[in-house]
Amino acid sequence: MTLATEAQQRELRVAARALSRGQLVHAYGHCSLRLDATHLLVCAAKPMGTIAPGDGGTIVPIAGPLPDGVLGEVRIHQQIYARRLEIGAVCRIMPAQIGLLGLLRRTPRPRHGFGAYFAPAPALWDDPRLLRDDASAARLAGTLGAGKAIVMRANGAVVCGENLVEAVALSWFLEEAARVEVGLMQMHQDGDHTLLTAEETAARQVTAGRVYERMWEHLSFGDPEV
Repeated sequence: MTLATEAQQRELRVAARALSRGQLVHAYGHCSLRLDATHLLVCAAKPMGTIAPGDGGTIVPIAGPLPDGVLGEVRIHQQIYARRLEIGAVCRIMPAQIGLLGLLRRTPRPRHGFGAYFAPAPALWDDPRLLRDDASAARLAGTLGAGKAIVMRANGAVVCGENLVEAVALSWFLEEAARVEVGLMQMHQDGDHTLLTAEETAARQVTAGRVYERMWEHLSFGDPEV
């Protein structure tokens, strides 16, 4: 029987509150971590900023029906983990600037350092409906492919990483990339002339120097369980 350790439960709670603190989720959103090849742990089904110390997540099979009380869109997590063995965490987020771009069927392009992590651009899921069936979740995971993020038209985004630290940091990076994209659109400067070159993009895709860890520390600062 697969069990989650207290350290895993605590890290998931900290991640949920960090996403809320960074205004990447509101009443809606969820995050999870992989426990093993066949199970994931998803945060409590409540607004992520209200998840309190001691609120346990739910163990969910990667293949099979969702347990009672688990949100329907956790099927997205299942489908990503099933296809991507290197993925250890998934964040379902609802950030404001990504939401605006998604309505235009756009995703942020690599115009500065944070946008470079998703080059050439995050995938787009061009369907505003909630994903509450296995077939739709499977199609979304297929559209994501080998990427780290997918923008959902009129419905936020999904971000994944090798662990929760990476997934949470990339969630913030994605929204920051969208903020820059929207700002340049407002200035009518969102043409190719403001894109990073291929060489510049590659040079900015660095993870050394605790890039993800520092963002995690920023977003989790002051958390009662850190």
